[in-house]
Amino acid sequence: MKFNCIVVDDEPLAREGIKDYIDRVGWLDWQGEFKNASEAEVFLKDQAVDLMFIDINMPKVSGLELVESLKPKPLIIFITAYREFASESYELDAVDYLVKPVSFERFYKAVDKAYKQLQNLNNASEEAFYVKVDRVITKVLMEDVLYIEGMKDYIKIHLKDQSSLVTLISLKQIENLLPSHLFVRVQRSFIIAKNKVNAIDGNLIKIGETRITIAPNLRSKVLSKILGNKFWKRG
Repeated sequence: MKFNCIVVDDEPLAREGIKDYIDRVGWLDWQGEFKNASEAEVFLKDQAVDLMFIDINMPKVSGLELVESLKPKPLIIFITAYREFASESYELDAVDYLVKPVSFERFYKAVDKAYKQLQNLNNASEEAFYVKVDRVITKVLMEDVLYIEGMKDYIKIHLKDQSSLVTLISLKQIENLLPSHLFVRVQRSFIIAKNKVNAIDGNLIKIGETRITIAPNLRSKVLSKILGNKFWKRG
């Protein structure tokens, strides 16, 4: 099982160093690096991540301010040159607080803590989730979900019995609630259940009789998430 992560730091060498460490951890899936909080905020509006490595002391908007504004929040590991922010970081429920320069051993200790928390979160949400439909709190089994369609502030959950549920929640919010090893976002308006994919034809995913287009910028990531190492082709 892999977990998505990003790096936010205004120092290029610091971003490069953390990216190198991420590449050495098999269960971390690097999604991008950002030189300031504003760039990261734009990315996070459309993409859910499990873990964020972020510097605290950055120009204009600090790492603390960005994390405080995020709802819901990914797991956070702060990386900074300043020890004095430690107490503030833990008030934001950070997984860990790393002081530069960061050794790989210290980095791995921090991400191991994050891994255990992420596993616990996924195990707790593995079987079902709950949404409010017409004022009724409704249980939705993960196994029943084919795909989820975003409709501005609402989502439509399409189920394997051909029924659907409409609820007032954004696609990004539901994406953060779903286990990333079971579901993947394929474009701005759709999240699909990976094990419900019947076929992939170019940029089209087939789930039953439904065809869903993969966004070109997400195609490589989506195929990797769906196929993993299970795709065989003649050499």
